[in-house]
Amino acid sequence: MLNQATLDKMNAMRLNGMVGAFQHQQSSPDFTSLAFEERLGFLIDAEWDAREERKLTRRLQVARLRYPASLEDIDYQTPRGLDRQVVLALGAGQWIREHQALLITGPTGVGKSYLACAFVHRACRSGFSARYVRLPRLLHELIVAHGDGTYARTLQRLARLDLLAIDDWLLTPLKDPERRHLLEVIEDRYEQSSTLITTQLPVKSWHEAIGEASMADAICDRLVHRAHVIALKGPSMRQVRAVRKPAKASA
Repeated sequence: MLNQATLDKMNAMRLNGMVGAFQHQQSSPDFTSLAFEERLGFLIDAEWDAREERKLTRRLQVARLRYPASLEDIDYQTPRGLDRQVVLALGAGQWIREHQALLITGPTGVGKSYLACAFVHRACRSGFSARYVRLPRLLHELIVAHGDGTYARTLQRLARLDLLAIDDWLLTPLKDPERRHLLEVIEDRYEQSSTLITTQLPVKSWHEAIGEASMADAICDRLVHRAHVIALKGPSMRQVRAVRKPAKASA
């Protein structure tokens, strides 16, 4: 009866991880010889782990990853200018802590989107808030928000992210409202948080695609300054996977 009352109180306090660990201790003889402090420590550890797992789940939901990607599954066999040591160093997340940018360039199909999702996934696992979004979708979201009165709130939500990964950067030239909205997003994040860009365009071609020289200068300067660059090259990974027929997707 006493144990049930304790379980009811833990459930009421939403100590779900601790509830499961407490029930396991009650049913397992392995814990009977442990001191009170040790058994309590196991309960606290279980609750901590459960809460961290829920936080990670929420961060991944916010991230909206295009692919179930991870840095551990990256393909280094296909020659495309991808350095394992560089990826591992970036995976440690110091560039995010220092509010720097990461630019991933290369032809279509070379694995830019997968790599971006893998970095976002690692950021979420490291406790950072992050989101993946294609630039056309982001611009549409901002235009709609500007029209329905939620523009300021949308900008604030984007600015609060530790990492914003923008895929398919400048696939088409920007129109005037689009470049203005994009500048607001990039300005809010400059030296306050990190931005990851994937693009087929080399950086030298960004000005022309953005249009309007002063805005192009402002956007490019804020992204290229103190940015890490991964320049991919080589065949389409879709073709490579079609030949290999692997058990799971990788990039």
